[in-house]
Amino acid sequence: MLTKSHIKLITSLSQKKVRQQEQLFVVEGVKGIKEFLNSRFKLHLLFSTDAIFDAEMFLISEKELQKISGLKSPNTAVAIFNIPSTVPSGQDKKELELNGLVLALDDVRDPGNLGTIIRLCDWFGIENLVCSNATVDCYNSKVVQATMGSLTRVAIRYTDLETFITSYPHDVFGTFMDGDDIYSQALPKQGVLVMGNEANGISESIEDLITNKLSVPRFGDLKAIESLNVATATAIVLSEFKRSR
Repeated sequence: MLTKSHIKLITSLSQKKVRQQEQLFVVEGVKGIKEFLNSRFKLHLLFSTDAIFDAEMFLISEKELQKISGLKSPNTAVAIFNIPSTVPSGQDKKELELNGLVLALDDVRDPGNLGTIIRLCDWFGIENLVCSNATVDCYNSKVVQATMGSLTRVAIRYTDLETFITSYPHDVFGTFMDGDDIYSQALPKQGVLVMGNEANGISESIEDLITNKLSVPRFGDLKAIESLNVATATAIVLSEFKRSR
């Protein structure tokens, strides 16, 4: 049965500090939960209105589901998974060097954008995503929901981005309004691609470390739009890197 302690735990995991303390996060919906059950993530607790999972679970009512769901329209099941231990920061560079193109996010704050970017990494075969410490937590429930399971297949690390880039031995790319037209560039298989904050773009300290500035040109006659959404821009740039190969 669903207890008060269960409700308290699940609702408290909406806070980043609690997720970090407990090393737990919430996944909602049948499809997403099945993705995590079939991955390296370890199940902690599972609650469902239907006995549809091949895992130990608590059967609950629709009314009980509403008490623990963070969605306006709850979707059958809510699960809690353990946050896996991460690779020690001193090993990041060594491991990432071996994995081709690395995507780095400079203070991306919107959960929906991060969730979409994680899904894009999964689609384009980007195995490693490096996030600045100010980037939204990838275990935020809105991020988890937006990834639709891709969080299980992309390695994500939070670190001091300036330190990471400074020690990275290959080319570092970034997107800017005044950068070189990406459609005219020969793009390599290996390097770091930095995408910036939704409002401010790439920060000045990181910009100083960029070796190759890229731009997605505007084709409209009026050219009135100021910028692209960071997730949209990421999709275009990743597509060009893969096409160039």
